[in-house]
Amino acid sequence: MSEKPFRVLPELTETTRHFWEGGREGELRFPRCQECGTWVHPPTPICPGCLSKDLAVEAVSGTATVLTFTLNHQHWVPSPDHPYAIAIVELDEQEGLRLTTNVVNCAAEDVRIGMRVQVVFDQYEDVWIPLFQPVEGS
Repeated sequence: MSEKPFRVLPELTETTRHFWEGGREGELRFPRCQECGTWVHPPTPICPGCLSKDLAVEAVSGTATVLTFTLNHQHWVPSPDHPYAIAIVELDEQEGLRLTTNVVNCAAEDVRIGMRVQVVFDQYEDVWIPLFQPVEGS
């Protein structure tokens, strides 16, 4: 078994805690406007769709599509996982609801634009980092 890749961990704040700790329950969470239903990421105190301040944190399905990606071959930090795929994925819940992440559990060279992926979490201390892996059978 290889060692876990090095990660710079985020600071947990009241604005971001839901995102970084959602993996504890296996959930990828974002604020959602309770007036118009718009998912908000990155988090802001006001809905960009209708300007409402009535936001509540909710879980998404965790399924997405790879919009674009690059393969990193550069050893910026000591890590056993080179090359690795850095991707922008768009979540199924809303056009424009996107995350920059890594695609894992497949060869980096197998990642493709349009690939269907699902969230998995990698725990480091009190942070659960959302990563994405290919959906079985896709």
